[in-house]
Amino acid sequence: MTKNMFVRCASTSDAHRCSELLGYLFRQEAEFFPDPETQQKGLEMIFNNPDSGTVFVCEERRSRVITGMVILLYTISTALGKKVALLEDMIVDPGFRLQGIGSMLIEHALRHAASEGIERVTLLTDHDNTAAHRLYETNGFVRSGMIVFRKKISTDE
Repeated sequence: MTKNMFVRCASTSDAHRCSELLGYLFRQEAEFFPDPETQQKGLEMIFNNPDSGTVFVCEERRSRVITGMVILLYTISTALGKKVALLEDMIVDPGFRLQGIGSMLIEHALRHAASEGIERVTLLTDHDNTAAHRLYETNGFVRSGMIVFRKKISTDE
């Protein structure tokens, strides 16, 4: 099934479709909600600053429909003394799930990370998203004992 699909780096011309895919993701995640304008702004920040990250999309060869996406965001680990990445916004269009697209996207992102000298890739997922847990474990990720804390910083005055 995935032989009719390929993964490539996304560009600004893909931002609208990527924003649509993020809508699917944020409707299923507990802590976020879809806001196309905000998602478009975030995508453009990545597209306009390639040092911050890379957006990958999976595309159907014949129709050119983008069926899924994943983002690698880059940072530095002082513990490792190396570049590391966060795997973010992994989503496959519901109409294309269970075809291996998620694994294809992850494998591509990990190969890219290795080629860039990235030492570790970290991701977050909802605690009850067992399908995602299986996908990540199948692709070599292991659970961390770390606990996530967040604090929103208000920039509004």
